[in-house]
Amino acid sequence: MPPTTVEERHASWLELFFDLVIVVAVAQLAGLLHDGPGLHEVFLFVVCYYAMWSVWTSITLYANVSGDLTRVRSMLLAMFGIAIMAAAVPHVARGEPAWFILAYVYCRLMAAGSWKRTSRIMTEWPGVQQAAGVIPWIASLGFETPVRYYLWAAGIVLDVVISVVRSRHPEQLLADEQREREETRHHRQSRTRILHRLHLSGREAPADPVVAPLQEARPDRPHLGERLGLFVIIVLGEAVAQLIDAAAEVEHWERPLMTTLVAGFGLLVALWWLTLRYGAHGAPTYGTQVFALRLTMPAHYLMTGSIVLIAAGLGVLADHGGEPVPTANRWVLCSGAALYFLTVTLLGARGGASLSWLAGWGLPAVLAALLLGAFGGPLDGWTLAAILFAVAGWHVLYRRRTDQVALSTAE
Repeated sequence: MPPTTVEERHASWLELFFDLVIVVAVAQLAGLLHDGPGLHEVFLFVVCYYAMWSVWTSITLYANVSGDLTRVRSMLLAMFGIAIMAAAVPHVARGEPAWFILAYVYCRLMAAGSWKRTSRIMTEWPGVQQAAGVIPWIASLGFETPVRYYLWAAGIVLDVVISVVRSRHPEQLLADEQREREETRHHRQSRTRILHRLHLSGREAPADPVVAPLQEARPDRPHLGERLGLFVIIVLGEAVAQLIDAAAEVEHWERPLMTTLVAGFGLLVALWWLTLRYGAHGAPTYGTQVFALRLTMPAHYLMTGSIVLIAAGLGVLADHGGEPVPTANRWVLCSGAALYFLTVTLLGARGGASLSWLAGWGLPAVLAALLLGAFGGPLDGWTLAAILFAVAGWHVLYRRRTDQVALSTAE
């Protein structure tokens, strides 16, 4: 008999509809970084972006593992929750974060409840189904700044540390969760028996329900890679929108603006090409290198967040094509580029990229972006865009170089 082929799973219509809310959320977050952002605005961006990203991650991993058994109601409720968070971003900036916090806590608890119904444990990234990280957010409702900000940061750190540390010992994590579940079940059954004796003396107590044992959740890697890649495409789309919106507000189109648009669009095409060629991490790795989720998920947050920073910076560049860019906005753009290339470099090093790539492509790109942020004050907006386009283009040329080397070796 010929071997049966398993049809590769792709994003469902429900998942694609769920992703729509991220488009609006990213646009709202980019707005925090437009008008001369300071450390306060950057902090709010980092925190709010993590909150929305973590909700998306929790639901996406849940749908990835559950497949056709995914609860539509859970995804739609999470979608609505992210929409509330996105709409509340301006309120957070004004010091009124209650609705944002409530929506975030609700979404995370609802996602954790959805995971419990699967009887599976995501041992590779357990933070998606544990609520410890939301406790500081709940506590922050009773405090003003700066204590509120400390609690938010503590919640994020707790979230990440739990996921990274506990994922290193999956067997122990699974055993702990199983033991906790059995203890909870035992206490519930004991309480039920006591109430039954008190109120229904003489009748037989109901039989204990059979509970399926916990299993380790195994992500569908190709499907998850597609989902993470689609998120990258969404944030790249926001960057394109920033360029278009800025150009639409300019009354007279002149050469500096057109040069900025060409260079900015070229930069985004280069980032898209790197994602298309190397996957959501954008780093050249050998063979079929698959990173553990404790590495993949933080890297995805950093990479997509860096693209949002680039998007916010490009929107300002289009407004200052023929003149120097304000310092704060220049740093938003350049720090976003530096963070992107730093994430790519670290993943490349972890995945087995050659030393020549690290020394000739990865680290020089990070250094170039930082130097541009530090000393690029006198440069016009179009010049900044052109330099960053050249840096990203240099990364794209690496593939062509390796293809030529492989061809010459084969000959």
